[in-house]
Amino acid sequence: MTNRLELTWVDKDRRLLAHDDVSYEWVDPTDWRVGEVRLLHDVDTVGDPSDGNLLIRGDAMHALEALIKTPEYAARYVGKVKLVYIDPPFNTGQAFGDHYEDNLEHSVWLTMLRDRLEQIQQLLAPDGSVWVHLDDVEQHRARCVLDEIFGAENFVATVIWQKADSPRMDAKQFSFSHDYIIVYAAEAGWAPNKHENEADLTFPYRDPDGRHFRAPGPLRKWGSNSDRTDRPNLWYPITAPDGQQVWPIKPDGREGYWRWQASKVEAHPELLHWEDKGSGLQPYVKEYEDQERKLVPPTTWWPNADVGHNREAKAHLKRLFGPSPFSTPKPERLLERVIQIGSDPGDVVLDCFGGSGTAAAVAHKMGRRWVSAEVSAATISTFMRPRLEMVVKGEDPGGITESVGWEGGGGFTHVEVGPSMFETVEGSVVMAEWAVGGELAEAVAAQLGFEFVPEGPLAGRKGRKRLAVVDGMVTEAVAEHLVGLIGEKETLLVVARSLEPGVEDRVRELRSGSRARKIPRDLARVGRLPSRLVRLNKKGGGVGG
Repeated sequence: MTNRLELTWVDKDRRLLAHDDVSYEWVDPTDWRVGEVRLLHDVDTVGDPSDGNLLIRGDAMHALEALIKTPEYAARYVGKVKLVYIDPPFNTGQAFGDHYEDNLEHSVWLTMLRDRLEQIQQLLAPDGSVWVHLDDVEQHRARCVLDEIFGAENFVATVIWQKADSPRMDAKQFSFSHDYIIVYAAEAGWAPNKHENEADLTFPYRDPDGRHFRAPGPLRKWGSNSDRTDRPNLWYPITAPDGQQVWPIKPDGREGYWRWQASKVEAHPELLHWEDKGSGLQPYVKEYEDQERKLVPPTTWWPNADVGHNREAKAHLKRLFGPSPFSTPKPERLLERVIQIGSDPGDVVLDCFGGSGTAAAVAHKMGRRWVSAEVSAATISTFMRPRLEMVVKGEDPGGITESVGWEGGGGFTHVEVGPSMFETVEGSVVMAEWAVGGELAEAVAAQLGFEFVPEGPLAGRKGRKRLAVVDGMVTEAVAEHLVGLIGEKETLLVVARSLEPGVEDRVRELRSGSRARKIPRDLARVGRLPSRLVRLNKKGGGVGG
């Protein structure tokens, strides 16, 4: 590709490995730890989990890799996620209470974002879109990374959200009042859903029968081609409620015309709303709340009057949990707009930086399926899960609950990313103590992309390939037994802790295309480049979740 602009940074050619202590390590891209597929262990379920909603406790890297590589999840999510909304750390250099320190080297932040976007791309549906929420610190660099991953031609828009409802009087320079939401399509031709104009949602008047209505415009024609000479047949008087004859006179005194025929006015006087604008009563056209209203394309300017502000979001969380635990929560009305534009009921919405759980809560209330990951166990147990439980039970009175008529229902499955099946001891890779028996077999199946189907000594299936995992030594006799268990047109992959000399050749002889591999030797490749441990976010949250 020619004439391509590309952002470069220190260690761009490497990967970031996330550790359980929320530290990060620069590693070679071939390091086995980068591509390891960790198991997702069931914690429990809440409500009815049949929709497949998934709450994941774990770093985004491992959570997304499990969704991509584990067959049972890959079948549900790879190429099928309609909308991805992520609100990653802004890298502002601030510390947010006990949740995380938002202060990374630009190279670390950019690599983290790049790696997550590459994973997200594999999950995104062809007609899907990704929305990245940022502020001024990193958004210009993020655009370059998004261009590299999704292609500059798939840039859609940068939405400006008015997050503040008042200026900060303690601002040293400018009082920042907006964030950015950068939107990219998975493929060219993506089309957003239109939405109702917010001005159309207010109906201040009520008929004697109780129907709510508004009066958005006069009966008199306005704009171009609105002179009497343009439609002389629509120049006629209408009798006002006070008995006066009203003609379609423009504000500048020129003669105009009505938008309705005289016969319609005579037949339906109840459709007119009369207002005195200072020059006598004038007729306006009623629009009722229950009428089908015109949808409009989304704009790039989202004022807080339409989609909420930070103070509104804090007030909502305060009602749920007491003093707001998050400094910059997002209002549910904001996510409602994003989800309405980018998805339809039943679609999958993904957020791998779950935080307070706003995206998942709104998606649930709007009838979408959702997946949300969060690295901090404390954040999930204290805020995210209780909030989603309240949504399921219909006990969350705030946000969009009333406007969408949410009364509870549905449910979700709570899972957590399991530990690595390997450990490094004095420079050597060995099996972790927990990886034995059936757990070892399940871990190996996930790592190699086999559907975990335990059938006696056999552990997995991938098309016509079968997997056997042996927690011990495989001799030639054992190999012969295992090959005898598979179908005539099937091949076998034997994975074992140890292999008797000659077993690898014997397996190939017994069934063409079959193989034998030793763990961890053949499942883990150790990078030889020196690594640099990056100690970050010691307070238990932040990047990668």
